[in-house]
Amino acid sequence: QVQLVESGGGSVQAGGSLRLSCSGSGRTFSRLTMAWFRQAPGQEREFVSGISERCTRTYYADSEKGGFTISRDNTKNTLYLQMKNLKPEDTAAYYCAGKTPTGDYIATLPEQYNFWGQGTLVTVFS
Repeated sequence: QVQLVESGGGSVQAGGSLRLSCSGSGRTFSRLTMAWFRQAPGQEREFVSGISERCTRTYYADSEKGGFTISRDNTKNTLYLQMKNLKPEDTAAYYCAGKTPTGDYIATLPEQYNFWGQGTLVTVFS
């Protein structure tokens, strides 16, 4: 079992940057495929980015390629999402999620993930 806690959300002007963190408890964090999802009010939860357990593969939603960078530090049990050039449409609650790996495949559907954090809110204003 692993518990995930996100931090780093806040309000930022369009064009600005934020770095989200997700701290995992337990010894299994380093053996999980990890991902970031987001959910805007009234919308479904959507995949943002994912990373394999040993950082051998990353994957990004088409809408975020170039602006977001996912990384992880397994020695610190922490997942990161560096977000640059933020837009108002990036406003959402951001969630980290983990799942048992299936090779280097990065799952993109919420129902494929077993572990979830409580979310951190990102607001981008123009």
